[in-house]
Amino acid sequence: MSADKTSSPTGVDPRRYFEHAGSDLGVTAASDPVCLYIETTNRCNLLCTTCPRTYEDMEPPADMSWELFTGIVDQFPAVPRVVLHGIGEPMLVRSLPRMIRYLKERGAYVLFNTNGTALTPKKGQQLIESGLDELRVSLDAADRASFKAVRGVDYFDRIVHYVRTFTKRQRALGAERPRVSLWLTGLKETLDQLPAFIELAHSLGVGEVYLQRLVYFPEGQGMAHPDSALFENLTAAETGLLRAAEERAQAHGIRFDASGATEPGTSVKKGTGVQPWSLCRRPWTVMYFTAHGQALPCCIAPFAVRGYEHISLGDATQETLRAIWNGERYQALRKALMSDRPAASCANCGLRWSL
Repeated sequence: MSADKTSSPTGVDPRRYFEHAGSDLGVTAASDPVCLYIETTNRCNLLCTTCPRTYEDMEPPADMSWELFTGIVDQFPAVPRVVLHGIGEPMLVRSLPRMIRYLKERGAYVLFNTNGTALTPKKGQQLIESGLDELRVSLDAADRASFKAVRGVDYFDRIVHYVRTFTKRQRALGAERPRVSLWLTGLKETLDQLPAFIELAHSLGVGEVYLQRLVYFPEGQGMAHPDSALFENLTAAETGLLRAAEERAQAHGIRFDASGATEPGTSVKKGTGVQPWSLCRRPWTVMYFTAHGQALPCCIAPFAVRGYEHISLGDATQETLRAIWNGERYQALRKALMSDRPAASCANCGLRWSL
């Protein structure tokens, strides 16, 4: 399925931001980024078995300060798309609605992923009033037992109740935004839940479902290990489950896609070419900042490489964004991505997981 078109200050469709870099690429980006990932917090209230922060400290726990947030945003005030999540849970941040309003006043398309545990009626109302464009709920299961196995806690019923209450409130208000979607990480252990996951979305009044690719450390941790990954490793039975989910989604009028603005079947197929990572355009289109202001290559980098000191491209508390964007470290990242020796954070895109 193709992504919807959404207006933006630059005319770029913000749902397909990463495609907007030309084929004539150099080590210097010719344009400003069209998307900012802002890690509003690195704190979380879950212990997901597919997340690196469950097993090691990435940075000291922190919420991004208002001063750092506005300092980043104000340097690219016309950026068309802003994603307000990283490795933490955004809804733990008290100033989140204020951040969203600040961005909407500048015309940005704003979204974030949430685990849904803090989507209380009060906070849900605040999100509706803020003008948020998309609310992505990472649920990962269609029942309590599977949810606990992946997420580490027994909050399934709470999240389902909150999502149902939220969508009901939206309908009562006639509020079309935010668009609500449910996300399921693609795991061998839970793929059989996918058809039921579609049915759950339908029962909750959610019109979009996404299959999230699994990214894992080379040695694997928890359920984030190679044996759990679906990428280029689907059996005939698993392919049948994808088809069954697609049929149910079509019957219910539910949009069923995968992360990276692609279809589920495509997302788990091996990339084309001998250097699949070279297809990536994020270093020419996207900037990612941690809660402490460190610039990272992309949202996958924290899952792909241990130690931010090895992958940081700059510090927003010490440097301007434009100095970082075309500084030596960003140029080196781009040069490596176009070679047969990409940076460690990029080397396995298209090999262990899809772009």
